[in-house]
Amino acid sequence: MTVKGKVVVIAGASSGIGAATAKKLADHGAKLFIGARREDLLKQQVEEIEAAGGEAAYKTVDVTDKNSVADFVKAAHEKYGKIDVMYNNAGVMPNSALRDLKVEDWEQAFQINVMGVLYGIAAALPIMKEQGFGHFIATDSNAGHVINPNAAIYSGTKFALRAIMDALRQEEGPNMIRSTIVSPGNVNTSLWKTVGDPELQKKARAREEEIGLDPEDLANAVLYAIDQPENVGIDEILLRPTVQEN
Repeated sequence: MTVKGKVVVIAGASSGIGAATAKKLADHGAKLFIGARREDLLKQQVEEIEAAGGEAAYKTVDVTDKNSVADFVKAAHEKYGKIDVMYNNAGVMPNSALRDLKVEDWEQAFQINVMGVLYGIAAALPIMKEQGFGHFIATDSNAGHVINPNAAIYSGTKFALRAIMDALRQEEGPNMIRSTIVSPGNVNTSLWKTVGDPELQKKARAREEEIGLDPEDLANAVLYAIDQPENVGIDEILLRPTVQEN
C-alpha cells in the first residue's frame, strides 16, 4: 500500500472522524501528526496509536488562528521532514433559521469551516511545492450539494469549501499536489453538539445516533484516497447512510 511511511497531518483529530482516521492510517503504516484544541484527548490518541505499534505525535492547534495553524504545520514538518498529506477535518454545524440572526454563530462557522481550511493550505502548500508532492484532504458534507431549511450557513460553508478545494486541485494538480474532499451524510459523531438551536440540536443528535455512519466509514474513505497511485487523484468521495434520502 502507498500509505505506509507517509506523513499525515490532521487538524481536528481529537475525536470522531479525525480520531478514527488517525488510527486507521497509523494501522496501515502512516506517520501521524495530529492536532486539536484539547490536549488530553490528543495525548490519549497518540498513546493508543503507539500502544498498537504505530507512530504519532501531537500539538494543540486552534484552526481559527492562522498563526496557531502555521505553528502546527511547521512542527509537523520539523519532526518528520516532509508532509505527504494535510487533512483539514475540524468543523461545526450551527444550524438555525436565518431569521434567528445568530450572527456570531455564522461568523464562527465560516471561521472554522472555511478559513480553518485556508489556513491549513497556506501553511502546508509552500512545503508541498518545495518537496514536489503532496495531498490536501478536507471533510466537506452532502450539505455542500443540497440546501435545506435551517442549514443555510452550514451549507454555505460546505459549498465554499468545494469551490476552494476544486480550485486548488486545478491550480496545483500539475505540480503533483492532489486535492480531495470527503463529503459524508449523517455520521455518528458529536457534531450535533455544535448545532445552535436546541430543538434542531435534539433532532440532529437523534438522526445521527439512529442512522449515522460510523466514523471508521469515513476513515476508510480517506484511506482509499491516499492509497491511490500518485498519478490518480480522487476529487471527491460522497457517501451517506444507505437509508438517508438527502
